[in-house]
Amino acid sequence: MWQYIIKRTLLTFPVLVIVSLFTFSILHLAPGDPATVLLGGEYLQFASIEDIEEARKALGVDKPPIIQYWEWITGIFQGDFGTSLFTGQSVIKLISYGAEASVTLMITSIVFSLGIGIPLGILAGWKMNSYIDRSAMIFSVFGFCIPSFWLASGIIYIFCIKLGWFPVFGFRSLFSDNIGEFLLHITLPTITLTFGYIALITRMTRSSMIEVLSEDYIRTARAKGLREIIILGRHGLKNASMPIVTIVGFIFATAFTGTIIVEQVFAIQGMSIAFLDAVSSRDFPVIQGFMMLFGLVYVFINLIIDLLYAYLNPKIRYQDIKE
Repeated sequence: MWQYIIKRTLLTFPVLVIVSLFTFSILHLAPGDPATVLLGGEYLQFASIEDIEEARKALGVDKPPIIQYWEWITGIFQGDFGTSLFTGQSVIKLISYGAEASVTLMITSIVFSLGIGIPLGILAGWKMNSYIDRSAMIFSVFGFCIPSFWLASGIIYIFCIKLGWFPVFGFRSLFSDNIGEFLLHITLPTITLTFGYIALITRMTRSSMIEVLSEDYIRTARAKGLREIIILGRHGLKNASMPIVTIVGFIFATAFTGTIIVEQVFAIQGMSIAFLDAVSSRDFPVIQGFMMLFGLVYVFINLIIDLLYAYLNPKIRYQDIKE
């Protein structure tokens, strides 16, 4: 197992290099000059060539691209993702401002999705073609079809405006605010974000369970007199978990993009605010910092999925080591 872990970990480094090269190239492939962006607005028409060259020198874009890339990537390894062109703040500080809200929303959404989607999928697969199965599939269809912004608007209108059960906007910290306030502010954004995730996990779990429960070893376990809950948990879910792990990894990797719309609708001051502001103002260092952070998270999640594959199916790691 340790050989497999080391091999898979080492294989992530070339991927990270490719991600960093792609992220760095944004600065050079995007139209315009970072110096002119920095000197933009009304001042640009009064800026001389010397002012623009001085700005380029201050930003470091007057150096050869290979030197720029080396300084940028070594700075990342030291925890320095760059500095904003407009605010002068470090990119890490801009990311950290909304990190708590975004990470909290992602974690609660994923935990909520797994806690409902997997049991519902197991039940639907076990009771195939029953009213439970059909109800779960109808829910899955609605979960795929309903846009998150439409769902968010609907639940805000019903539960916030009409019933007055929840606050409309904002976020409260779990660490510095009252836990009741935290739950009131996080409930509706979590429901909005998890609606589609639950549908996806339920559908995938159901399909995997139906396939596994038709295998001979499941019939043998039933013939031996094992209880159904043991068959479903120990023999069914474990062998059906490979596709489920893939979907859960996909949800982890795409959770941030899903929070962008939800944070905008519920006016949550998360990381998406800083990211969208950077995109709209063409703040290249901030955009690069966010994209590199997303790339690191995505590669790390894929590594965890590969290791889970090996844990759930030992044949994978043995075949990989032989190759």
